[in-house]
Amino acid sequence: MSAFSNFAVSFTIISVLSGCLTLYGYGMTTGGPALITWGWPVVGLMTLLVGLAMAEVCSSFPTAGGLYYWSAKLARRNAPAWSWFTGWFNFLGQVAVTAGVDFGAAFFLNALLDLQFGFDARPWHTVLLLGIILVAHGLLNTFGVRLVAVLSSVSVWWHLLGVLVIVGVLAIVPAHHQSAGFVFGHFVNTTGWGSSIYVVLLGLLLAQYTFTGYDASAHMTEETHDAAVSGPRGIVLSILVSLVAGWILLIGITFAIQSYDGAVNSATGVPPAQIFIDAVGATGGKLLLLIAIGAQLFCGMSSVTANSRMIYAFSRDGALPGSAIWHRVNSRTRTPTNAVWLAAGGAFVLGLPYLWNNTAYAAVTSIAVIGLYIAYVIPTFLRLRQGADFERGPWHLGRYSGLVGTVAVVWVVFITILFMLPTTSPVTWEHFNYTPLAVLVVLGFAGVWWLTSARNWFTGPKVQGSPEELAAIEHELESLA
Repeated sequence: MSAFSNFAVSFTIISVLSGCLTLYGYGMTTGGPALITWGWPVVGLMTLLVGLAMAEVCSSFPTAGGLYYWSAKLARRNAPAWSWFTGWFNFLGQVAVTAGVDFGAAFFLNALLDLQFGFDARPWHTVLLLGIILVAHGLLNTFGVRLVAVLSSVSVWWHLLGVLVIVGVLAIVPAHHQSAGFVFGHFVNTTGWGSSIYVVLLGLLLAQYTFTGYDASAHMTEETHDAAVSGPRGIVLSILVSLVAGWILLIGITFAIQSYDGAVNSATGVPPAQIFIDAVGATGGKLLLLIAIGAQLFCGMSSVTANSRMIYAFSRDGALPGSAIWHRVNSRTRTPTNAVWLAAGGAFVLGLPYLWNNTAYAAVTSIAVIGLYIAYVIPTFLRLRQGADFERGPWHLGRYSGLVGTVAVVWVVFITILFMLPTTSPVTWEHFNYTPLAVLVVLGFAGVWWLTSARNWFTGPKVQGSPEELAAIEHELESLA
């Protein structure tokens, strides 16, 4: 992969046309336009600090294992344990991101099918579409590896041009626009909670969930030229470009709201779809919806790609149940296709609670944020503990390493606690935030396995597998090619 292709994967998984739009309705209830407009740059800047700290470590250790390999190298003591739990948090977050992205695509596709054919947005319809999309992405990553690489590059331009088209159309076509006071200052709270501060903090999930997945640049480094520089640049650039593009998109959509009576009421359950249709008419609205759906499908495809590479690397070291299956390499494509299907299957399981839980999508996005950001910041925390002993790569932060890393760690601790809290009041089974439960199940399983077995044999990650393993893989692939 080129440096641009490496950046493209992370930028596609961040996908402002996915995260910004799919959680837009959530943002309108937890703070409204003011929170959406101002929460985005605040979260974006904090995310940039996390990304900068991660990029510095990536430059020192450019491997597919990424985060959990970094933890093993940076820990002064108990390196296998640090590596083990970093990997499990990363695995949870990666699967949840895949679920969240394709879940969002299913919502938007369901809205389009409802508008066009009357295929309404009842829960089992959405879950069915989620399954179909995940199967499609699994098949693409299994049989269309070269096509996936091309589409990842196309996706960058689709996202950038898509944002410009959507914002441009919404700025020019509608005869009416909301006032600047509404876009930058109108506050909304329909969560049932009485504390405005608490509601504002809950609303940060829209931005924080969107800014996930940029660790893909680290996971793809073993397939990238000049990885020690290209990987870090991919991480930082994907955050910066997304920060600008996402802010423009959110402000443009909020200005274009035509009908507002305390909420953006949508028959399809997808507020941006209603905004598009109200602003530019049914045909134009559907076309804008298609642009968003295309971006979300690109995003889900890349998410499965990055997730499968992490699963491959982690199972290569025996850290997942059935590791021998998940790190098997396809003889024709030379890619870990079994890992692809574990990523897709795990994402589908996380989406199933939507059949009976109305807040399931918010929970999935919270799981993604918590799982990934804990995995993101553990290597940064370990790097801070090394101090001057940390061996920098060619891309580093110089004298600002300590300050940037410290702020990043504090921010991740804060959002980890925040996004486990209930999002609506009163708390019922239909509105229960099952994020703590999902995190506890995965962490509990990993912890019990570590204490009862893995600590006796897991010694940490192998950079490229053992020489014998590599030789056997190459021999098998060459004989079957």
